[in-house]
Parts: sequence; C-alpha cells; structure tokens
Amino acid sequence: MYTHSKETQSNLTPASALQILKDGNQRFINNLKANRNLLQQVNETSTGQFPFATILSCIDSRTSAELIFDQGLGDIFSIRIAGNILNEDILGSMEFATKVVGTKIIMVLGHTKCGAIVGACNHVEMGNLTTLLNKIQPALVNEKTVTEERNGSNPEFVNKVTDIHVNLTIDRIRRESPIVAALEQEGSIKIVGGLYDVETGLVTFFE
Repeated sequence: MYTHSKETQSNLTPASALQILKDGNQRFINNLKANRNLLQQVNETSTGQFPFATILSCIDSRTSAELIFDQGLGDIFSIRIAGNILNEDILGSMEFATKVVGTKIIMVLGHTKCGAIVGACNHVEMGNLTTLLNKIQPALVNEKTVTEERNGSNPEFVNKVTDIHVNLTIDRIRRESPIVAALEQEGSIKIVGGLYDVETGLVTFFE
C-alpha cells in the first residue's frame, strides 16, 4: 500500500475518501490487512504528510482509527477524546486538517458501550470529567423515545444517546466552523458520522 502524496491526496474526492474508510473497515472485520511497509512509510512521510481523512473518535482503547480502518502512517488525522466530544481546540484542528493540509473527509465516530456516554446518562460528576460529560447532555435531552430507565444501565437508551450525540456533533461542526462548513458546501470535503461496534469491529456509516 502506497503512502499518500500531495498528488494522490489532491486526486481523491470526498466520496472516494469515504470508500477508502469503508474498504479498510471491511478488511479489518475480515482479519485482513493491506500490504504496507510501516518503516518505509516513516521514511516517506519524514518530509511531509498528506492524509486523506480527519477522524474524531473516543479515547477508548478499543477504537484506534488507524486499526479499525486499516490505515498506515500519514493516512489520517486522528483526534481522540473521551466521548468524541467537540470543543474549540478540536474545531481548530479540523480547520487545519481540511483547509490547510487538504483532508477530504471529516468523520465523527462514536462507539457502542462508551464509558463517557454511560457516565453522561448516569449524570456522573467528578472533577474535570464533569465539564466533559456536560457536553454530551444535549444528546440526552434530544432523546425523546425512551420513557423509562433513562440511565446508563439501559442499553437501548445508551445506544440512542450515542447516535444522537454523533449527529449533534456534526451539526455543531457545521454551525461553529464557517471554514469547515464552506468547504463542505463547495464539495471539497464530506462530513459523516459512524458507529463502531466493539463486539464485532464493524463500523456503521451514517449517510
């Protein structure tokens, strides 16, 4: 598998970048790997990087984007934070990744059995974690269908909050970053959501 160059990055469309992620996840769940020489990629990226995707995911130890999408060095900007929450620093990183470096897709990737989502559903308060979990609360408010056991012990509620949180995060990216929103409107990038299943390794893409 080649290392992306400025030319290969430029020739990608947002749709083809999305397909690369889909193909990579299919390899992952089938226990296959693209043939790549990581040490060679170290050398090839030593003078510059031309990643094709920016992925916001959770710090969960099971959700490494490079692994679950079968990507190598220099392929993706990986932004990881508990609960795949959004703040101004992450937005700035996305603006750098897309406007300056030229990635073609932004993906917000949630996952099943997310501890941060469960914590938010249980209204956990603990030090600085309280502020982080508060950023997930809008998803709880927007979940209207579950009327009983609206807490972290109810898998249905947790799963629905997880999906809503991904979609609300995408809405916020568009609303709070005019730079990213303009790139999407002109067709230079695509913003998509997804859910990683920690039991199967499969990513369900929200399109």
